[in-house]
Amino acid sequence: MRPYFLIPALFLIFLLGACKSLVEKGNEQFLSGQYQYAIGSFRQVLAQDSTNLRAHQVIAESYRLSNRIEASVPHYQLLVAKEPSFDGYFYLGQGLKANQRMEEAKAAYEAATTYTSDDRLLARVKKEIESLPVSEKISDYYSNYQLVNYRELNSPGADYAPILSENFLYFTSGRSFSGIYPATGTPYHQLFRTQADGLKVDVVGIEALPEFENELGLNQAALAISPDGNTLVYARGNSTSPKDYPETTLYVSYFRGAGFTQPIWMPVNKDETWWNSTPAFSTDGSELYFASNRPGGYGGIDLYKATKLANGDFGNAVNLGPTINTPDNELFPRPSKDGKFFFASDGHPGFGKLDLLVAEKNENGIQVIRNLGPSFNSKGDDFGIFFTDYPKAGYISSNREGGVGDDDIYFFEDKTPKPKIINVLLNVYTKVAKTEADLVILPQTRVVLYGSDKKQMGGDFSNSQGRVRFTLSPESDYSIIASKNGYFSKSITYSTRGKTPDPATLIQEVTNVTLDTTIILDQLILEKSIVLDNIYYDLDKAEIRPDAALELDKLVKILKDNPSIRIELSSHTDSRSNDAYNLNLSQRRAQSAVDYIVSQGIAAGRLVAKGYGETQLLIKEAKTEEEHQTNRRTEFKVIEIKEN
Repeated sequence: MRPYFLIPALFLIFLLGACKSLVEKGNEQFLSGQYQYAIGSFRQVLAQDSTNLRAHQVIAESYRLSNRIEASVPHYQLLVAKEPSFDGYFYLGQGLKANQRMEEAKAAYEAATTYTSDDRLLARVKKEIESLPVSEKISDYYSNYQLVNYRELNSPGADYAPILSENFLYFTSGRSFSGIYPATGTPYHQLFRTQADGLKVDVVGIEALPEFENELGLNQAALAISPDGNTLVYARGNSTSPKDYPETTLYVSYFRGAGFTQPIWMPVNKDETWWNSTPAFSTDGSELYFASNRPGGYGGIDLYKATKLANGDFGNAVNLGPTINTPDNELFPRPSKDGKFFFASDGHPGFGKLDLLVAEKNENGIQVIRNLGPSFNSKGDDFGIFFTDYPKAGYISSNREGGVGDDDIYFFEDKTPKPKIINVLLNVYTKVAKTEADLVILPQTRVVLYGSDKKQMGGDFSNSQGRVRFTLSPESDYSIIASKNGYFSKSITYSTRGKTPDPATLIQEVTNVTLDTTIILDQLILEKSIVLDNIYYDLDKAEIRPDAALELDKLVKILKDNPSIRIELSSHTDSRSNDAYNLNLSQRRAQSAVDYIVSQGIAAGRLVAKGYGETQLLIKEAKTEEEHQTNRRTEFKVIEIKEN
């Protein structure tokens, strides 16, 4: 499996009495990290003695330390049956969890608690038990994302950690034989690249990294490239040479002049015995994130952040803290441009082994961890996310079932259906009423459209057919104002709510819906009286009734639409009382109407109240109640038009 994950064993193996030379060989292989070779040696021991506990212990630990804990289960089961211990039960629980055997894993964890009184270990077990049923409740972080194995790109070996830089896809692979890595029994990993445009990859033109030569006999993995393309950082390690560094550490190569320098050991490693790997740059290149097992962490492998120094090196590494890091392992950091932080972990609640997660701030500004869910994660290892079009497309790595080889590269895309677009095409016609039944086109009328926020969205003059066309949105509210010299300006409200089809019923991506409305303007003539219908008063009273207020609101609207006019509002009575009384009553009624209009926000200076009593009867010899009602009327006329 992946060399970036392997860390040395820290305990001794008791040697067997029988088959001593084979046991010594396997023991030396195990202690030197050659786990696959150790498994092979001790399998030969088990072939002769299937109950040998030490052989089962070495094989179980070799699988665990080479990140294949799911294969260790039968060996830990035999160990705890014969020699129960905290470690045995705890690692058995982890192996069972990796195999999705959650109830058995819970029983193993609970058994582990009976073999320790260490509060730290008990807390860790409690956390593991609490996380077991969580996977069933984890929903997708991104909805409608589709993950696809990039089969044309992957090989029978390991392929992982893809990143895109300057139209090239860089990745780690075991496709080119350069010796066998003893820990896993698979080829050493090297760095490769090929041309790519987002998710479109040239799978024929794959070549070994040209910037500098891959070394033989060791692993090179998990490349990071600075945003400007001038700095390459990668993990290098697992050499069998006694003259080489004993651990996996970070190396860097810089672009100088015509090419890249030979890689050198980075000071951020700090100690050659510390494991450091899976680097990633911040989006501005000022910080380097990486995974490390250095002292002072929270257990296992933790994530750190180092800052770029004045000399170009990275230093002052800081642990990312207990919200992100756990007693287990966190790797493959990936900061995003919007402040979210993606990474892989087997310590947070998830689906089995390494899961992809994101750290983000909630509505209270507190950092929380969220699992990316079943669209991205499986019971295997899922890691190494890289976005080509954040956050809608990119790559991850996984060794889930159904792959081409060991670790495979997968690409993902947001497959959320594109919303069906509905354009509302509104034809606004401007007309003038010659008579109640005769509407005539009124061309060259200025028509302006406003949104619900009162901001202008468009405007034009009506054409020779009196038409202006606007494009509106469904389920929205608007107002429209039409104006023309010599006419009262007029505003109307218009809503598209309920006037368009349900997008879910549409097949085409774009649907145009055409609607019509008409604005009728009235001529503005000085001193021409206009009757306000339905303005009624109680007998011998001047107070404005609710029904009259509704009619006066229409006049308020006319005054608001036409801020340059000044009007006279007049009241008329019939002839059935004496002249003085009727004159006084009509004046009071006119003033009441004016007062009401002023209360609605119209300046008092724009209004003149005038009571005419019975001096301007429309029907001088009125006899019927209907004729008297015709004489009892409220009118207004424009007495002044101020220049703008």
